[in-house]
Amino acid sequence: MFEEGGRAVVIGHREDKLQAAVTELAAFGPVEGLRADITSSAERQALMARLQGEHADATLLVNAAGVFLPKAFLEHEERDYDQYLDLNKAVFFITQAVAKSMVALGKGGAIVNIGLMWARQAIQATPSSAYSMAKAGLHSLTQHLAMELAGHGIRVNAVSPAVVETPIYVHPLGRVGRAEDVARTLAHLLSSEASWVTGAIWDVDGGVMAGRNQYN
Repeated sequence: MFEEGGRAVVIGHREDKLQAAVTELAAFGPVEGLRADITSSAERQALMARLQGEHADATLLVNAAGVFLPKAFLEHEERDYDQYLDLNKAVFFITQAVAKSMVALGKGGAIVNIGLMWARQAIQATPSSAYSMAKAGLHSLTQHLAMELAGHGIRVNAVSPAVVETPIYVHPLGRVGRAEDVARTLAHLLSSEASWVTGAIWDVDGGVMAGRNQYN
């Protein structure tokens, strides 16, 4: 993206993490950071207005926002569950705002959502019922948007990573995943090299989904 003269806009809730991301990415090209709590209706509306105004030329979008509360199903309360609902709603409408700009621009585009292996394969080690249900919804949204936006030349895909950089799982490839593993797949899906890929949910899991139970 940067090599082709593009620029990046990073949205974050925490100012310290946002600035750290901007500083790291600035080594590759122009980057702007926008602080917003996307689960707040007022802040989200202001953000979307800014995106559609100042950044209406965007042709790429990565939805990487997430929250994880490892809590057993029998212990969840409504306020826990609502956090996932609020985040999914935010992703839905921010994606809509950016997609509207892509359609108006008429140059096509690509959207990649960060899904989750657990949305497709239940695990016992970490309780994640509400989290996984939210991510399963994101997987479904990915495929529906791929169909609805295809006529505008906009591709929509998702990556479904396993746990990254944690010893919880043993992966068939003999190591846990790294952020770079997911990032490279994201970059490919955003690029013209994946121009015939849409509606896909790619496992980035070191082979976990292919046969995790075969390994000790």
